[in-house]
Amino acid sequence: MDGDLIDGRRRRFMSLAAGGALAAAAPMFSPLVFATGTRTLKIGYVSPQTGPLAPFGEADRFTIQQMQGALKNGVSIAGKTYPVSIVVKDSQSNPNRASEVANDLILKDKVDIMLVSGTPETANPVSDACELNETPCVSTVVPWQPWFFGRKGDPKKGFSYTYHFFWGLEDVIAVYTGMWQSVQTNRSVGGLFPNDGDGNAWGDAKLGFPPVLAQKGFALKDPGRFQSMTQDFSAQISAFRQSNAQIVTGVVIPPDAKNFLVQARQQGLKPKVISIGKALLFPTSIEALGDLGEGLSTEVWWSPSHPFRSSLTGQNARQVADEYERVTSKQWTQPIGFAHALFEIAIDSFRRAKDIDSNEAIRDAVASTKLDTLVGHVEWGNGPVKNVAKTPLVGGQWVKGQKHRFDLAIVNNQLAPAVPVSGPLRLIA
Repeated sequence: MDGDLIDGRRRRFMSLAAGGALAAAAPMFSPLVFATGTRTLKIGYVSPQTGPLAPFGEADRFTIQQMQGALKNGVSIAGKTYPVSIVVKDSQSNPNRASEVANDLILKDKVDIMLVSGTPETANPVSDACELNETPCVSTVVPWQPWFFGRKGDPKKGFSYTYHFFWGLEDVIAVYTGMWQSVQTNRSVGGLFPNDGDGNAWGDAKLGFPPVLAQKGFALKDPGRFQSMTQDFSAQISAFRQSNAQIVTGVVIPPDAKNFLVQARQQGLKPKVISIGKALLFPTSIEALGDLGEGLSTEVWWSPSHPFRSSLTGQNARQVADEYERVTSKQWTQPIGFAHALFEIAIDSFRRAKDIDSNEAIRDAVASTKLDTLVGHVEWGNGPVKNVAKTPLVGGQWVKGQKHRFDLAIVNNQLAPAVPVSGPLRLIA
């Protein structure tokens, strides 16, 4: 335990020049504009910027630079202005690496709050490190069940220092089945569930897809778990052909989705609907599929159509997406909104903390969050379990675009009517 941690309160009077950021990011803030004696507030941020999960971290550089601009004059708290330093670490899509960099941020960099995004393989080990070291942590971009139960969470107790906002399996199941019920199929579904945090949760016989699909009249063919980065999907394709699966679903990483879809076409499997989580979220992944990308469907956590506004910059979703495209010359991508919202929550918590030098006080401020963010309202206390706040979810389909090769059209908003739909789900040609 850190020697400065006394009675649960870590006192950190640090050099104003401390901090770091992504390589080639905008310069850190000059301490010269701040009154002598105020210390730097340090935010740790972990996400997968390289490796097979890199699409989840693709927008990080843009978000960090945007936050540096928004916070260039510091944060005013109780009449004092504090500079803010953002220290960014790459999990490299590896859980062990995620845990390692989290411990570095906590014990060496001594961050005041930890932010983490991008699948259970990143968020869970970082959250565990923060819980162990009594460091306030906010995580996102993981369905709440694999984050909470994947960390052996007890609904009666919850966690002390780690908080999470995102949607749950109940939401993605409702969105997917809602899309499928809107078109004519034989209701035979093939399931691709890998042996990882998401796959085990989505394929769980009690909490995942199987019981709900049976209840709604869909027949699920689940060939069993497979390892991510699988090169040969012949066994799964054969099983889906035998069951005449006209719908394929699952939650896989982008390389696995591409291998499966290419091999499925080669082996004569032609589903009418393909709704896959994780891999089909990102425009770069869809473009890599070429013609195979058209008509694929997935969940949509955030889009330019979402009717929300940033509490930090005042921009609405469309303005943030447009700025991303202008600055990066790339198509907008869903993680933009949630990476942005993490920093909204961190700054809001700093402003409300009763003692900025106390881990407990910052944790208490996080826990009492009631904030309208770029991804919607975040408030712990009305979620399914103690440490979880839910955000809206809709369904989308990749269609031929005008500005971009493919656009993600909203086709199902039953859980979030405020997000407008652009048309119905269409069967894959």
